Parts: sequence; C-alpha cells; structure tokens
Amino acid sequence: MKNWDQAQLIQQMSDRELRINIYFSQFLFFTAGIAVMWFTHFDLTRLRWESFNIIVFGAGTAIGVVLINLLLHKWLPKESLDDGGINVRIFRSMPVWHIAVLTAVISFSEEWLFRGAVQPLLGLSLTSLLFAVLHVRYIKKPVLFTAAVLLSFLLGYLYEYTGNLLVPMTAHFFIDLLLGLLISKGWLSAHIESYPLEDNGGGTHEEHE
Repeated sequence: MKNWDQAQLIQQMSDRELRINIYFSQFLFFTAGIAVMWFTHFDLTRLRWESFNIIVFGAGTAIGVVLINLLLHKWLPKESLDDGGINVRIFRSMPVWHIAVLTAVISFSEEWLFRGAVQPLLGLSLTSLLFAVLHVRYIKKPVLFTAAVLLSFLLGYLYEYTGNLLVPMTAHFFIDLLLGLLISKGWLSAHIESYPLEDNGGGTHEEHE
C-alpha cells in the first residue's frame, strides 16, 4: 500500500470482502494470542466475571471514551479525524446484530492478543504503541494515531489495575459497538468524501445481508 494508504486497498474490495478480511485478521490475532499464552502460561483466572469491575470500569470507561470522541468530532476539523472512509465502509447500513457480533469478535480477539498475551511481555507502553502502529490507516493522522495510543494505554491500564482481562474486553466492545451504531446511522463520520453506496462488486452496499 503506497504511503500507507490502506483506504486505496479498501476501495478495491466489496463490503463482503472487507468484512471477511476483518474476521480473518481477528482469527489470526486470536490464534497468535493462544500461541504466546501457551508459552507464557497465561493464568485463566484472569478471565473471570466481576460485576463491579466489568460494569463500572469496563462499561463506564467506554461511555467516557465515546463522549470524548463525540466532542473531538465537534471541535476538531473533519480532515484530522478522517480515516479514509474505512469505518464508514465497515459499518454503514450494517444490521445491529451484525455490528454487535463484529465488535464482540474484534474486542475479544484484540484484547486477548494485546492485553492478555503481548502486554505481559512488552509492558504497557510498548504494547500501546504496537497496537496503534497496527492500525495502519492512522499512522499519517497525528490525532487518530495519538488517540489509538492513548486508548490502548487506557485499556492496558484497566487490565493492570483490575487483573481481569474481561474488563478491557468489555470497554473495547462497548466503545466499538456504540461508535459503530452511530456510524451506521450516519450520525458520526469524519470522512470527507463518502464511498458510493454501490460497491465495485456490482451489488448493493449491504449485499442483501
């Protein structure tokens, strides 16, 4: 991808192909997490139900992050928050149930790998930086890249503070779910030129899901 232009590759995919690629990447994250945890002897007691921590720190953090995101969209120029339309491609017109499933898969697999497997090895700071770097489309966007680093740092801190991997998973899930719903309804988008509703595969933008 020339100049880290992930959006150029996305434009060449249909909506279905894009989502299949997302699910495949999450499968790779989950598999990599299992491999690392196998060698580091991950303690499964770090995956446990704790109502207070999960609701207050997990869901509560998500609400705060989403509110900050909304304020940033209100105060900052659109071009500084434009990810090339990728999030619009992912979530536009997607049914609520599919948004819930997709964000659940993403939040579980990414936290499983980054917080559960990588953070104990690399530490909070390096893991946060790695998390942001892997979001290729943010590298040339200082605001988005900084936000990704800070968000990863926050999720990592939640894990260190509570010792429970379900807490950052919950926070990540509700952040992505709420933002995905806002994007799908057209209430939140910083993309300057939205992609056409017809994908290049010849179907509708939702391909009759």
